[in-house]
Amino acid sequence: MEYPEARYLGESGEASATYRPADHNAEVIYPNGARFHYVATGGLTRGLFGIYRLEMTAESFGPAPHFHRTFSESFYVLAGTVQIYDGRAWIDAQPDDFVHVPEGGIHAFRNESSAPASMLIHFAPGAPREGYFEANARFARDGRPGDAEMAEFYRAHDNILVPEA
Repeated sequence: MEYPEARYLGESGEASATYRPADHNAEVIYPNGARFHYVATGGLTRGLFGIYRLEMTAESFGPAPHFHRTFSESFYVLAGTVQIYDGRAWIDAQPDDFVHVPEGGIHAFRNESSAPASMLIHFAPGAPREGYFEANARFARDGRPGDAEMAEFYRAHDNILVPEA
């Protein structure tokens, strides 16, 4: 594998780093107390990737099995046990476990344990997932819309639901 083509063509570099302190407030808080932190959005990274930290409460359920056509998704468990579906079976992922799901890969996640869990979620390229997370929090608070509206929501956010194997 080779290095990609240069994206920065200047000679002297530039002071352009972004700092996000650890105590930054979560951008999305679900009614059950789960929290999404926007560590690095696709907007910030110029579409290269997105990183989000999800803090799940005990017995937090996540999305149903699905896949994406336009981006890959990776999970890095920070604390607790996160069940990650790999398209074949549920894996009990522990701290420092990593799961990568390429485009088209069926996956899901949840926390069925009686303890909180947290993980980093990485998207590449940096899809605009913020609207997806914010709408799901709103649905959890106010109720899910009808089937037609949910189908359009999933289409707009490149979530193709599939039955669990």
